[in-house]
Amino acid sequence: MDLTIENILLVGSLLLFISIIAGKTSYKFGVPTLVLFLGIGMLAGEDGIGGISFDNPQIAQLVGIISLNFILFSGGLDTDWKAVKPIMKEGFALSTLGVLLTAVGLGTFVYYVTDFTIYESLLLGSIVSSTDAAAVFSILRSKNLALRTNLRPTLEMESGSNDPMAYVLTIAFLGLVINQDKGLVSMIPLFFQQMIIGTIAGFGFGKLSKIIINKINLDFEGLYPVLVIALMFITFSVTDFVGGNGFLAIYICAVFLGNQYLIHKKTILKMYDGLAWLMQIVLFLTLGLLVFPSQIVPVIGIGLLISLFLIFVARPVAVFMSLIPFKMKLRRRFYISWVGLRGAVPIVFATYPLLAGIDKANMIFNIVFFISLTSILIQGTTLSVVAKWLRVSIPSEEKKISPSEKFLEEHPKTEMREIGIAKGNKIVGKKIVDIEFPKTAIIAMIKRDDKYITPNGNTVINADDVLIVLSETKKGIKKVFKALNIQEFSAA
Repeated sequence: MDLTIENILLVGSLLLFISIIAGKTSYKFGVPTLVLFLGIGMLAGEDGIGGISFDNPQIAQLVGIISLNFILFSGGLDTDWKAVKPIMKEGFALSTLGVLLTAVGLGTFVYYVTDFTIYESLLLGSIVSSTDAAAVFSILRSKNLALRTNLRPTLEMESGSNDPMAYVLTIAFLGLVINQDKGLVSMIPLFFQQMIIGTIAGFGFGKLSKIIINKINLDFEGLYPVLVIALMFITFSVTDFVGGNGFLAIYICAVFLGNQYLIHKKTILKMYDGLAWLMQIVLFLTLGLLVFPSQIVPVIGIGLLISLFLIFVARPVAVFMSLIPFKMKLRRRFYISWVGLRGAVPIVFATYPLLAGIDKANMIFNIVFFISLTSILIQGTTLSVVAKWLRVSIPSEEKKISPSEKFLEEHPKTEMREIGIAKGNKIVGKKIVDIEFPKTAIIAMIKRDDKYITPNGNTVINADDVLIVLSETKKGIKKVFKALNIQEFSAA
């Protein structure tokens, strides 16, 4: 069946519906939802029962880039800086040196077991060198896996920040495959250009986005998430246009915004959580449609060999070498090695050789797809088991919940105070979002002129207002008084 304007909405909505229903029950059988999304796409494809004809790597790449924007941005927004800060060095080492070592190690192995040239082998290694943010975020969170101190932030930071490195290596080695006369030294300027510009742009657009979000004063709350989407794509496209790494820029921008005081932040976070899931489903369905199972069968042998080497040799060696300077228990290093999930990102990167038209592009794509599939099946289904075996998991009731998760889950508050605002208080005339209110407390209502109003981040504090504040703890109330620049005895 060919996709036309008349049936694309019907087919798309049916596939989406089937994926959601299938994902709902998948973990009862121990199967990650991402595998089901891929499987449904393959079944709907030309080689499957659906018979949908889809052989357009360019559209698949476009869908992949758009989806990765949402997935990385959502992961960045949900990253707690306080949790990430202690493991910044380890995360940076894994997302840079770890990716490079994985690419070189696997590429060297591929060179000796296939008829690929050294540059083609390193290109394949680069494509699958990074852990997949979509796979790691979705599997860790859907399994509700509670890990010991700093381990989970390390894994999520690595998966969210190592795609830029893999992208740079993929583009660089693809250029070397196309232009055989160039040497490895030509990669160095590209690497520094991409990383430096991407980092600067990420912080710059993050600060600019915060100002725009808090100062633009839109009339409708529902427009704020739309505004953030626009800012996200501007960050990515402008960074890419000036020669920086757009994926790195949007991740840094999102981490910055996620740890700032923003107007309607709750609405923005909830919307991005839903959109991230939508984009994961769309991305895996699209890539499933692009794959022809009949073409995968011939590469199963070599694909399995490469995949097993990646899982049991290349990834662990890269992790252990990257973490040599840091103090970390051996079992934690082993677990980080095991959570080296490959998902949709490598498949998206594998479309670049297809579009470039290099000789072995189809074989590379099929091998990469098989590696991603086996990685999710082997590693994704055993995360909980391996965590218990290595004693890095904790009982779910001991799991620490981030401030954003607490806020979104709307846990009942245990402390309530009415706090009066005097005329001389310096917060008079300020918006709530500019007060830097504690994350563990909320202003539920404001009593003003014998009327009660429901505030939002854009609400301006007036003199003689009485703030009805809810907090989870008494300590949180003390932070509220400090933020409001008043003494506790002045409470109404």
